[in-house]
Amino acid sequence: MRAELFGLAGRASGLLAYMAVNAGAGLQVAEAYCGETETLAREVGDTRLQMWAAGTRSLGLYYHRHYADADAAAAAGIALAPNSGQAIRLLANGRARAQARLGDRSGAEKSIGRALELSDRQPSLPAGLTPCIAFTEYSPARTLANVITARLSLNDTRDVLSCAEEIEGLVEQSDSEWSRALVRLDVATALLQQQRPEVEHSMELGRSALRAGTTAPIKSVWQRANELYERAQRWHAESAAGDYADELRAWRSKPQAELVVSGPGGASAPEK
Repeated sequence: MRAELFGLAGRASGLLAYMAVNAGAGLQVAEAYCGETETLAREVGDTRLQMWAAGTRSLGLYYHRHYADADAAAAAGIALAPNSGQAIRLLANGRARAQARLGDRSGAEKSIGRALELSDRQPSLPAGLTPCIAFTEYSPARTLANVITARLSLNDTRDVLSCAEEIEGLVEQSDSEWSRALVRLDVATALLQQQRPEVEHSMELGRSALRAGTTAPIKSVWQRANELYERAQRWHAESAAGDYADELRAWRSKPQAELVVSGPGGASAPEK
């Protein structure tokens, strides 16, 4: 009974940590919940939950652009059980994406390779595009969605588009509106990074990503949408880029968006 109660309390704290990250509540709030999750998990020997908390800590640091700290947090989680299915998330979502942002191609390639290797070796991973907030191991499609983001930071445009095509059907069938938005934004940015940029297609994907969600926007979507806007500035005279800027401005003006746009990633948002 004690283990069950501690497990339930730990998962509740974990969910609050994840919600704090995506609501833009600040690192201190997310860290408090992550620490509570780890303490409860440690009390009952739940290594998987400890690793999940480490992954959420890494995520929060990543979206505050503390990439070296995000990598270190993920590495600490992996060290708890390097061959666990939970290590897939820590490698793909934690280490690979942070290392790519740091310009550490070698490290990112190793993390991606290890995540895909572990994914192949797991006996029974979930199907489809698992929710980001789930405590289960990453499905292969969710792992690839994170590989796409890392590859985008490495400017591996061809790989981004190839991986996106591979999981496109599962992404569009996903119940997670913000997962669809994030993948679309990554693809939209990749289309601008090509040798022959597809500006109109990119901006249309960007607009569709902003329309994908009916609930309050999350920090990761806002930051990625704003990065697409910054990337498109060289084509600001084209109507498609202007339309995207207008839609992003309108999206930002929604009352429920106020919290998530006020932190890192919001400074260069389009203004009139």
